[in-house]
Amino acid sequence: MAPKVFILNGPNLNALGKREPGIYGGKTLKDIEADCQTLAETRGYEIDFRQTNHEGVLVDWLHEAGDAAVGIALNPGAYGHTSIALQDAIRAIGVPVVELHLSNIHAREAFRHVSMVAPVAAGMICGFGANSYQLALRALFDICDN
Repeated sequence: MAPKVFILNGPNLNALGKREPGIYGGKTLKDIEADCQTLAETRGYEIDFRQTNHEGVLVDWLHEAGDAAVGIALNPGAYGHTSIALQDAIRAIGVPVVELHLSNIHAREAFRHVSMVAPVAAGMICGFGANSYQLALRALFDICDN
């Protein structure tokens, strides 16, 4: 059985492809999921790809991933800037988390410059559009392989 990684997506990412394409690009979340699936297969991993608009669901999924996965790629969306609950959940699990964002959060509004996830993540990828997922997965696979 292939090792599993969770790819967890937070609020409003279900609207990709329609929501502010100048910032977030034209790919849908389904397109991104398909790209992630292809990459995972080439690296010998299984993925569990999910999206929710609810903070508590993300917390539950992080806990689940702590038991079922070897790593997590997390696009927390706006919760990344505000959620101590996500930070605490990541602290509570024993698997590496790579935070990712489609846009360069450091080139946007000042409130987006702060990440509550970054202090407990293995690393952060941001600003590369849909390719941020590929970069985050490559980093996560490298971490998990070592």
